[in-house]
Amino acid sequence: MIVPAKTYFKVWGALLVLLLITIGAAFLDLGPFNLPFALLIAFTKAALIVLIFMHIKGSNPLLHLAAGAGLLWLAIMLVLTMNDYLTRNNITWLPK
Repeated sequence: MIVPAKTYFKVWGALLVLLLITIGAAFLDLGPFNLPFALLIAFTKAALIVLIFMHIKGSNPLLHLAAGAGLLWLAIMLVLTMNDYLTRNNITWLPK
């Protein structure tokens, strides 16, 4: 599937807007919502890049499966890493 140049420029513009939102969010104090808001912006930018620039959107289902397997593997690695980190005894910020 050939993606028109106009689509690339729209995605580039959206990424620039999201960059400005990221910079603006760095100066806001949202309390406990800082991390979820930053992650929402980051996931949105990552989804735009994967879908458009990596041509996942409009490709065959095998490529969708490969991308999904990569995301699943990333999730497994993050869960295992956090499990190791949070179960160590020398963490000072956990309540005793």
